[in-house]
Amino acid sequence: MIAIDWGTSSFRAYRLARDGSIVQTRAAPMGIMQVEDGRFAQALQSRIGDWLAAGETRVLMSGMIGSRQGWKEAPYVSTPAGADAIAAGMVSVAMETGAAAWIAPGVCTRDAAGVPDVMRGEETQILGVLESLPVADAWICLPGTHSKWVYVRERCIERFTTFMTGEVFAVLKAHSILGRMMDDVAVDLDAFDAGLDAGAGDGLLHRLFGVRARALFGELPAGHSGAYLSGLLIGSELASLPQELDHACLLGSSELTRLYRHALERRGVRVQSLDQHAAAAGLHILDQTLEHMSP
Repeated sequence: MIAIDWGTSSFRAYRLARDGSIVQTRAAPMGIMQVEDGRFAQALQSRIGDWLAAGETRVLMSGMIGSRQGWKEAPYVSTPAGADAIAAGMVSVAMETGAAAWIAPGVCTRDAAGVPDVMRGEETQILGVLESLPVADAWICLPGTHSKWVYVRERCIERFTTFMTGEVFAVLKAHSILGRMMDDVAVDLDAFDAGLDAGAGDGLLHRLFGVRARALFGELPAGHSGAYLSGLLIGSELASLPQELDHACLLGSSELTRLYRHALERRGVRVQSLDQHAAAAGLHILDQTLEHMSP
């Protein structure tokens, strides 16, 4: 089968053996926003046409390709959601080659206050790592522009929370007075740690202005404002997590993941890193689930 992780800005394809092992991998900066006039079938054919010609007949996709801006909308399924529920929500799309192709749905939830939340793509990654979790119920963190904290129990996504941590950092750096003091230098961990400590307290909006004030009074060395701001935002994110959290799993491969590990371990949380190719494993699980569901 062929597994496709297709997001807003990137495209990654996996050719999988029957047992789910990765045979070949391809990647391109061909996110859904780069596909002109909704020609998704043609774009996909241009990337995996030779695999299809070699005999592959099943294609499963996840990510923003299933959004309203993608090929075909795959409506969200509600939590709790495991492989069966997600597979049941998959939608089919037509390919000129006659290959069977499906798009995975996203997952939605609401918190105790009734605030809605969604994910699209991450649910497939989570399915792909369930077997490697240290315990039956666990917290999984997916750092990123919109970082997500997902609680899984009994092989299901039970609930999750999204934080706009990465996007807020980028906006403040590019469009606020704080960005004028920031240089693109390596993260200074001392400044990052100071930000973590400040972020653990209340009054985030006031503390954000404190980034500028600290620099003006020489309390924050030149070039360290970015690290301090990053720590401040991540610290605020972590402060909202359950205080009894003692183990977390990280799913990602970026520098940002390294910073989350540092922040969590500093808090006394044991951290386990998960496979960055989890989307391929999750789509393989969905493919098997679909086959079992077929009459």
